[in-house]
Amino acid sequence: MPQSDDRLIVALDVPHAVAGLQLADQLGDAVSFYKIGLGMLTGGGLALAQELKDERGKRIFLDMKLFDIGATVEAAVRGLAQFDLDLLTVHGDPHVVRAAKEGASGSNLKIMAVTILTSLDRADLDASLVRQGDLPELVATRAARAFEAGADGVIASPQEAALIRALPEADGRLIVTPGVRPAGAAVGDQKRIATPAQAIADGVDHIVVGRPIHTAPSPRAAAEAILSEMISP
Repeated sequence: MPQSDDRLIVALDVPHAVAGLQLADQLGDAVSFYKIGLGMLTGGGLALAQELKDERGKRIFLDMKLFDIGATVEAAVRGLAQFDLDLLTVHGDPHVVRAAKEGASGSNLKIMAVTILTSLDRADLDASLVRQGDLPELVATRAARAFEAGADGVIASPQEAALIRALPEADGRLIVTPGVRPAGAAVGDQKRIATPAQAIADGVDHIVVGRPIHTAPSPRAAAEAILSEMISP
């Protein structure tokens, strides 16, 4: 049976904190790192984060994707930093990253910059009036600028991970990838995906997996299968 490996982050994309705790109970010591996202915010997400962190010794990735003027981002991050969590996402625009880093100063909270959401493709960027260009190159450029602004890491699809890892600015920084699907799993709303083993091979530090685990008949067995797949050659 695979040991817990914090390179696997399980997304608690469930309706409320009670369901999140129930899923954590099912996963037990197989999982040591959890993501709590915006959808859980009104369902007791911060209380769940505290419970998992303080009472169960888990690591927490708070996926809020903050975006606003600098002063507002700084204030929001300063408030969130008091919860002593591990990772927090903000949009990768340099002014947002700089403000978030200021808000996190004096804490251990790492600021993770979102490059381009893994559910988007070039057609989506066109609809949003994002400049022309190859999507992986745009992701790498946004990552480099976020690193220059002080980001501790970036969120990107596994398809861009190797490109980002090769950046000089990426030395010592984290790459976290959603859009990871075990072999044979449903793609869902993700458009730029890879398997766990491929993501790790491409230089990813943490993979985020949600539905393939929490919708499985046995979430623990699904998590253990992913842990095994992560270390497969």
